[in-house]
Amino acid sequence: MTFLGPVMIDVDGFELSDDDRILLKNPLVGGVILFTRNFDSPQQVQLLINEIKSLRDPQLLIAIDHEGGRVQRFKEPFTIIPALNTLGIKHDSDPDSALKHAELFGWLTSIELLSFNIDFSFTPVLDVDYGLSDVIGDRAFHQNPNVIAKLAAAYIDGMHRAGMSATGKHFPGHGGVTADSHTDIPIDNRTLDTLLKSDIIPFEKLVPNHLDGIMPAHVIYEKINKAPAGFSPYWLKEILRTQLKFDGVIFSDDLNMKGASCISDSYAERAKAALEAGCDMVLVCNNRNGAAEVLENLRYTVTNESHLQLLKMRKEDVTRQNRDNLIQTEEWKQAVSIISEYQ
Repeated sequence: MTFLGPVMIDVDGFELSDDDRILLKNPLVGGVILFTRNFDSPQQVQLLINEIKSLRDPQLLIAIDHEGGRVQRFKEPFTIIPALNTLGIKHDSDPDSALKHAELFGWLTSIELLSFNIDFSFTPVLDVDYGLSDVIGDRAFHQNPNVIAKLAAAYIDGMHRAGMSATGKHFPGHGGVTADSHTDIPIDNRTLDTLLKSDIIPFEKLVPNHLDGIMPAHVIYEKINKAPAGFSPYWLKEILRTQLKFDGVIFSDDLNMKGASCISDSYAERAKAALEAGCDMVLVCNNRNGAAEVLENLRYTVTNESHLQLLKMRKEDVTRQNRDNLIQTEEWKQAVSIISEYQ
């Protein structure tokens, strides 16, 4: 059996270069994450995705960060999705409508991506918005973790109805620190008891029936463990796997982020540390040299269990209608109309 590798990388532009093709054929690669720089037109991005899919068997997973609001990589003609906190604001005045609309947000975002054969988006954000973290902010549904769990459950129901897997982030919670893990090494001084009664609640409630994947935070919870959560066997194996009984895919956050730099200057060592801590797949983005270093130097054997979990992120029984047919459906038109009210 040929396994999906444990590394997800990016590509440079609108089409694959020879260098891209060489890297994507490396057996350690299991997926590709797309960015805004990869989208010029619907026709172009479809050709790009088709070529990526043609390179390997099993096909590489294709992912994207498509949350809505500030983090939506592909814009027009994709529907512009408002930030998730607009659903939280709606919930404060009209909970029933907010939950119905959350399901539509999840469905519409997913069905449009699936129409281009993109396998999944790294969404939803399950962080609590304490008003501290600018990098989280309006990406979070709400300030109340129980409301977050309700809205996220409805949102994921919409994703699943479309046929897309859901990845909650950033476990156990990035909202309690001011520092941005893209540019800093955040340290959260709260206790485990405090986190269990707050930030971990959405993850705990959604693990049983909703979350297919989880992405841990590059945050050090100093009173609990000295390693960032994504490099910590304590967080990933003891808390997430054993205590919360999560049996889906664990994706690292981008190893190119500053929050990962405390592990090592070596990208291969960062990747090894994350995988040995319990991640199934590590992301190396926006740093071609770092990705090449990982693929050249990482020594890691993928388990059959991890491979099968990764395959589940691409739901094979989904009918992926093309965009031209999708936008003619009444369901799509109604969803766009409702979501436009949030703009």
